[in-house]
Amino acid sequence: MLLLGLTGSIAAGKSTVSKLLSSPPYNLPIIDADVIARKVVEPGTPGYNKILAHFNSTTPGLVIGEAENGPLDRAVLGRRVFGNSPDRVRDRKVLNGIIHPLVARETYREVLRAYLNGAWAVVLDVPLLLEAGMETMCGGVVVVAAGEEVQMKRLLKRDPKLTEEDARSRVGSQWSAAKKVELAEYVFGDKAWVVDNGGSLEDLEQEVRRVVDEIGKRRKGVWKWVWGFPVVAMVIGLWGILRNWWRRRTWEAEKREVKAKL
Repeated sequence: MLLLGLTGSIAAGKSTVSKLLSSPPYNLPIIDADVIARKVVEPGTPGYNKILAHFNSTTPGLVIGEAENGPLDRAVLGRRVFGNSPDRVRDRKVLNGIIHPLVARETYREVLRAYLNGAWAVVLDVPLLLEAGMETMCGGVVVVAAGEEVQMKRLLKRDPKLTEEDARSRVGSQWSAAKKVELAEYVFGDKAWVVDNGGSLEDLEQEVRRVVDEIGKRRKGVWKWVWGFPVVAMVIGLWGILRNWWRRRTWEAEKREVKAKL
C-alpha cells in the first residue's frame, strides 16, 4: 500500500485536492490530520489538559463558555501562537509538541486500518507534514502550492473575522511552498509532486489527474504485488522510513552548515 503524503501551506487549496482524491474516479481513503488534531484536543483528552495547563492562565477566552471544561477557542489559540515574534515562536513549538505526537499516534492506527481493508493507496492529509517530520512514513509526497497573495485572498474570504495582519501572520508563520518543495524533492526525488493551484478549479483537476496518472504508472510490474505479502510489506516499509529519516537529517545538516557560513 502506498502512503501518499499531501501537504500545502495555509489556503493553498490542499483541502480541495483532498476532496478530489477522495471522489470518483480516484476514491482514495483520506486520513485527515486536521480532523485528528481536533479529536485529540477535545475536552477531557490528555491533549486538551496539557494545552490548558500551559496556556489557559495567560490566554483569556481560550475556553468557550463559562464551564471549565468547555471546548477550545481555536481562533484565540491561533492568535496566541501565530506570528514570528520570539514569544509566539516559542509558544507554537510548545503547542506543536503537544499535538503532533498525539496526531502521529492516531495516524498510525488509521494507516494500519486502511492496509487491513485492502486499500492500494491512502492519502495522509497533513498541513504541517514536513514541518512535523511526518513525511518519513510516506512513500511519496504531493505539495499543493499557490502564490502568497492568492493565499491571502482565499484566507480572508474563508474567515471574514481575520484582519489582513492576522492573515499575513498566519501565512508567514508556516514554511513557504518553495521550502516544502525543496525538502520533499530532497527526500523523495521523483516521488515528490507539486500541484499548482494558482488557477481555476478545472486547472487543478488536470493537475491532480496528472499526478495520479504518474503514481499509477509506478505501480505497474512486480511492485503492485509486493504489498500483498505483509512481511515483505513491513520490511520495505521500515526500510523506506529509515531512508527518508536519513535523507531529512542530511538535508537539515546541510541547511545548518549553510546558515553557519553566513
